[in-house]
Amino acid sequence: MSEVIMTLFLLVILFVFLGSGIWVAFSLFGVGVLGMALFTEAPLGEVMATTVWGASNSWSLAALPLFVWMGEILFRSRLSEDMFSGLSPWLNHLPGRLLHVNILGSGIFAAVSGSSAATAATIGKMSIPELSKRNYPEKMIIGTLAGSATLGLLIPPSIILIVYGVATEQSIARLFIGGVIPGLLLVALFMGYVIIWSLLHADEIPAGEKAPSMRERLNRSRRLIPVILLIFGVIGSIYSGIASPTDAAAVGVALSLVLSKYTGSLNRETFSAGLLGATKTSCMIAFILAGAAFLTVAMGFTGIPRMLASWIAAMQLSPYALLGALTIFFIILGCFLDGISVVVLTTSVIMPMVEQAGIDAFWFGIFVVIVVEMSQITPPVGFNLFVIQGLTGLDILRVAYAALPFFLLLLVALALIVIFPSLVTFLPNMMGG
Repeated sequence: MSEVIMTLFLLVILFVFLGSGIWVAFSLFGVGVLGMALFTEAPLGEVMATTVWGASNSWSLAALPLFVWMGEILFRSRLSEDMFSGLSPWLNHLPGRLLHVNILGSGIFAAVSGSSAATAATIGKMSIPELSKRNYPEKMIIGTLAGSATLGLLIPPSIILIVYGVATEQSIARLFIGGVIPGLLLVALFMGYVIIWSLLHADEIPAGEKAPSMRERLNRSRRLIPVILLIFGVIGSIYSGIASPTDAAAVGVALSLVLSKYTGSLNRETFSAGLLGATKTSCMIAFILAGAAFLTVAMGFTGIPRMLASWIAAMQLSPYALLGALTIFFIILGCFLDGISVVVLTTSVIMPMVEQAGIDAFWFGIFVVIVVEMSQITPPVGFNLFVIQGLTGLDILRVAYAALPFFLLLLVALALIVIFPSLVTFLPNMMGG
């Protein structure tokens, strides 16, 4: 009973800290300090020092600032314009026409940025004015963008998969490979929905432009070559075994600087802005990870994870029932925290339960990322909703309503990987990752 009171006390303190606007990292450190000081006799200072150093001194973590910087460089390049002009000639004949540019453009940018918010902002800045000018329905412009931008979390190189890999000591290269098929599945589900919706509402989709000749299509597609080379350079070097994720991140930064220079968008100002943006984001994530690592160790000393794991075991929940409960828990938590905070905040407590239930920790990483994707488009704190609200000036509930069908499609994808776990494990197992 005392352990239950201790757990509730620390949970209340955590929510008080987070609700009062204290930084997530400070909240994590604060709860860890209180837990150890009040409920254990372990040497607080020594434990904190060794844990923070151990969490910061990780080679896997070195990939994080490099991938963030790569996304920042591309965010300031002409990449999104090139993708629009390169993709649009091939999509005009599909039901839904240029709405598919949002989906495929987000999928491609996700493969080079690793960030959901960066994908929403970059693709949105290009596609919202273009599609609005052509009189596409506002609801579908916003919905396809909000839903597809979440692919930035799943399609490798994903920043959140790096964070999960570091927090749970899973292979980052294997997690990257595991995210490929679910990512492509989501692209297919989103495009399928747009096709069906467009066939049912044909009068709302504007007439397509005159179909360009094959020669013109190929000519305009040349603008896609640099970004395709970048994707193959980064992802190919990891999958072929030439480079680790950290090495590949350095390759990605070098190639994105070359691409940015090639498109004429690299100058002293954009270089400095990209470097500063990457530094701020990386420091924030690293600080949160250090706080989460300390909280994990502190919780270990208090015995809370062990107690929760045995409590879950005593309830004899089936793995499916546990996954259902965790899905609801993550979506609610995602309404108040960003995705990275959700992952680092919960792994210390959730992972013992997951392992107790016999759920593969590697597969669970992809499961968690899809659930966190769902939380990106749920009010009041869906980060993609904030980004799109900033781009359009629309009410956030209107944006959330437009994103609702894509939230449900993410739920379908989640159900599919639960029913068919091989969607996640097939590629990593085949490649021996």
